[in-house]
Amino acid sequence: MRILVVEDEEGLAESLRRGLSADGHLVEVAHDGHRGLDLALAGGPYDVVLLDLMLPGLSGYEICARMRAHGDTTPVLVLTARDGEHDEAEGLDRGADDYLTKPFSFVVLAARIRALARRAGAPDRGTLQAGDLLLDPQGRRCRRGGRDIELTARELGVLACLMEQPGRAVAKQDILDEVWDTPHGIDPNIVEVYVSSLRKKVDAPFGRRSILTVHGTGYRMAPDGG
Repeated sequence: MRILVVEDEEGLAESLRRGLSADGHLVEVAHDGHRGLDLALAGGPYDVVLLDLMLPGLSGYEICARMRAHGDTTPVLVLTARDGEHDEAEGLDRGADDYLTKPFSFVVLAARIRALARRAGAPDRGTLQAGDLLLDPQGRRCRRGGRDIELTARELGVLACLMEQPGRAVAKQDILDEVWDTPHGIDPNIVEVYVSSLRKKVDAPFGRRSILTVHGTGYRMAPDGG
């Protein structure tokens, strides 16, 4: 992802730049409000903006408000040392998407960034189908052959990842990043546990084999449901 960090504490800004760059992101940094607004409006497009509230020149509140006034819908994650509920409310009212109070864990920050990017890029999920297997992610319902199948939230998320890309191999890490809120440090092999459970629920009782293993990669959903 391409990320803009607007933070006047140069030590923190550099730490964020290094950490996010190490995660594979392209990071640009501004240390004052005017430069931050210029980059946000003309230097993008960015996938996420990390925005401090108390900045020289222009406040984070004003930057966010001006971005929205210009029709810029880039997800904004506010970073601030202020923790009053009115400060948080004002930031959200000005158009921010999320709020994180300093000091914060980098693991939590990274998870929040991924969540914002997913929500921004995720289309409205309609009913997914593979053969006679139907999944409604929004309604949290799964059916096969006219029979309801009870799934946990995590099982539903894993199945949706596979059904959204029928016939294509989906890596375990990609499933982990999509379904787990904080995938950092989690062994991708945990996905095997949920796939095994799904097979027992959506395949075995119906004599099907629709969730296939792709050795060395992950799994794929047979387009016809197996």
